[in-house]
Amino acid sequence: MTAYSRLTARAARIATLGEAQAMLGWDASAMMPTGGAAARGEQFAVLASLSHGLSTAPEVADDLAEAEANPPASAWDAENLSLLRAAHIRATALPASLVEEFARVSNECDQIWRTARANADFAAVAPKLTELMALVREKAQAYGAAFGVSPYDAMMDTYQRGITAADVTPIFAEYETFLRDALPRVEELQNSRPAPLRPQGPFHEDVQEALCRRLSLRTGLEAEHSRLDRSTHPFCGGTPTDVRITTRYSTEDFSKSLMGVLHETGHALYERGLPTAYARQPVGEAAGMAAHESQSLIMEMQACRSDAFLRFLGTELHATFGGEATPYAPETLGRMMRRVSRGFIRVDADEMTYPAHIILRFRLEQALIAGDLAVADLPGAWNEGMQNLLGITPPNDAQGVLQDIHWYAGLVGYFPSYSLGAMAAAQLMATARREVAGLDDGLAVGDFAPLLGWLRAKFHSQGSRFGFNDLLRFATGKPLDPSDFRAHLTARYLT
Repeated sequence: MTAYSRLTARAARIATLGEAQAMLGWDASAMMPTGGAAARGEQFAVLASLSHGLSTAPEVADDLAEAEANPPASAWDAENLSLLRAAHIRATALPASLVEEFARVSNECDQIWRTARANADFAAVAPKLTELMALVREKAQAYGAAFGVSPYDAMMDTYQRGITAADVTPIFAEYETFLRDALPRVEELQNSRPAPLRPQGPFHEDVQEALCRRLSLRTGLEAEHSRLDRSTHPFCGGTPTDVRITTRYSTEDFSKSLMGVLHETGHALYERGLPTAYARQPVGEAAGMAAHESQSLIMEMQACRSDAFLRFLGTELHATFGGEATPYAPETLGRMMRRVSRGFIRVDADEMTYPAHIILRFRLEQALIAGDLAVADLPGAWNEGMQNLLGITPPNDAQGVLQDIHWYAGLVGYFPSYSLGAMAAAQLMATARREVAGLDDGLAVGDFAPLLGWLRAKFHSQGSRFGFNDLLRFATGKPLDPSDFRAHLTARYLT
């Protein structure tokens, strides 16, 4: 074997361990009884330690040096080698003891958070979150030193390669300015029109679930490679050949579960479209979490809330739930599913106010990593930030600082990817509409093939051979351009 082939074989083993961790993570959220939490934490810790050991073995450094001295001719393999080098730097930056301890404590904090969130009791999880954040800061400092960047930039790079806080800060500041002007105008316009006539429930959970499965498969997701389950926090997990989607249901409102599943289906379609020739290699993985969010949001927000798709969806909903047809008319669904409203919960936010939720988290987690904000002060800082950004204050911590799983699972640096993804989704959809004849005609009859085919060629099949901005250049001809997102919002909500 050549040095490069030894590296790729090792990478495949590490990726397989990661797949096992992913499936255990899905099970912990969707199926595992609470009594299994302690054992699951040990399982995570051992798998993380095994992966770390494979990544940091002394022979890896020798193989990297040998492979780099005679790099592969293929552009894909050359990029894979570069990503393998970066993964080695990242792995060797952390001692095995920290990797194992982080896996154990993050699992413990995650499990405590579930009860704390249900009881709106931040104090119950604060001690464990304090312990976890100390480990996150330790990781961030080690990564920052290894890559020569700030600790927070090092954490951001963990989720989206090539994007820094300095890149994001002006984008978010510009959006905040846009929102302060646009939001009151949208609210005034909405108030001048009749309130949407909402379909009347109850909408039985099993009926909703069947509808969600049916529409998820209609987008192009294969039944033999996916499943749908329930969890406290909706997510998409699993592996590229075994994708796991979860959601939660409300008998009073079917739209949250439906749009949540279509959102997660966008993630699943991306995983299913990754280049199989480079499966279990860094270059064959998704390009990052901002790239991933662009795929969930092009499906949910750009396609499935479009005028075209709502014409199809209205017929499907009426056939599923029965009753009066009027609430399922496309224009009525549009007013219901595209209503802008200042709310406390990020996952329920409309696409115009959603970035405000991300801006808040972006600022708070920078302060946490810098040591400028103590965990004990998080609820107060959260509430103050919500008031400044959206003019509202959460009535309790379940609707405030406890609402998201991310920090309680040790995921810091992830949040900016959500809004970067929303902006990229608007840019991708604008390009797809220019380049794909009949795209909206297809959506109007529930046919996603034209859109999915374009995404497969321009985005999914490219894996991680490009960074975020270069991937957007490949697909759209330009790097991230937030003006496309603002133009989308203006056209949808202010006309």
